[in-house]
Amino acid sequence: MTESNELRLLPWSGPDGKPCYLSSDTLTGYLSRLADNTEEIQLGLGSELLAHAVDVLAEVDSDPEELRLLAADLTGALRDAVRVATSRGHRLSRPAHSAHEGPLAHPS
Repeated sequence: MTESNELRLLPWSGPDGKPCYLSSDTLTGYLSRLADNTEEIQLGLGSELLAHAVDVLAEVDSDPEELRLLAADLTGALRDAVRVATSRGHRLSRPAHSAHEGPLAHPS
């Protein structure tokens, strides 16, 4: 189990759209690192999409189909960002240091 005896919400869903969780004794295992990297990619893509949305919405003659596609893409990016925020929020209650780090690594 995780250090706080909680499952980690992963930044992807299963084939049926249900959330995926990770139970691990370490924060540095392969799946934990993959999840961290995936979260960073998702947030980066969301930022790029947001910048694109600002440009599209600034155009007075935006095509309705382009606006629908933009809304769908923004919905997906927002879903990813909420999942990342939820996962990271649950992990805030974990101890701020691991056994190999000193207790002053992240003072409370």
